[in-house]
Amino acid sequence: MDLKTTLYALADLFMIVAGFTYGWKFIKNYRNYLLGLEWIIVASSGTNFLVYGVVGANETSPMYHLAFFFDAFSRSVGITVILVLGLMKVTHGFKPPLAVDIGVFGLAIVGGLFMSAFADDLGLAAAIFYVVMNALTTLFLLYFAWRLWNAGEHRHAIAVAAISAAAAAIAGVYDFYRIPGDDEHHTIFYILALITWACQMVVCYFGYRALQNSNDRIAADQAPGSPVASSVRVSD
Repeated sequence: MDLKTTLYALADLFMIVAGFTYGWKFIKNYRNYLLGLEWIIVASSGTNFLVYGVVGANETSPMYHLAFFFDAFSRSVGITVILVLGLMKVTHGFKPPLAVDIGVFGLAIVGGLFMSAFADDLGLAAAIFYVVMNALTTLFLLYFAWRLWNAGEHRHAIAVAAISAAAAAIAGVYDFYRIPGDDEHHTIFYILALITWACQMVVCYFGYRALQNSNDRIAADQAPGSPVASSVRVSD
């Protein structure tokens, strides 16, 4: 195994561990099934990629087509609409009913199947769609970073902003630019992409946790009987 292949495998393992670990934490600690399941799906995609490479499968393998589906799933709805809805739980107190959770994942499945099945026919239109969806998501992530900054969570805010910018750059490179010296399998690109996606999942989890803790502190301070709430009533 050469150096590039080793780095690719390590980057993929990093993403797999990050996805499964923090996906489970989203579900266990916050009952956020939108982010939790999406993180687990990304980790499952990485697992499929890793097994595909280890067994030396080719483009006729079901794993190859599954990889296309996972990619389309996350780029169309997963790490876009689902990510935004999941973060809105902590930015806006949005608590979607079960029907919304099921519906948005159903939409992602349909989107993944459609985009992967007609990838050749859609061509440039698909690439533009993915970039536009990513750009809109990046705007929300910058808003998320701004909320963290205002909450006094400056390190988390900077981390979210930085990794969001990196992920946006990866999205722009994905279909439109080839890194000089990269091989036909785009190994260098995928090393950078996998590391970026893994870091994004980790950073978003800790940013979410920080903002949730901030929200909880504010709610506790404003609760009847708290010193802060009492002082507010007196001043009024």
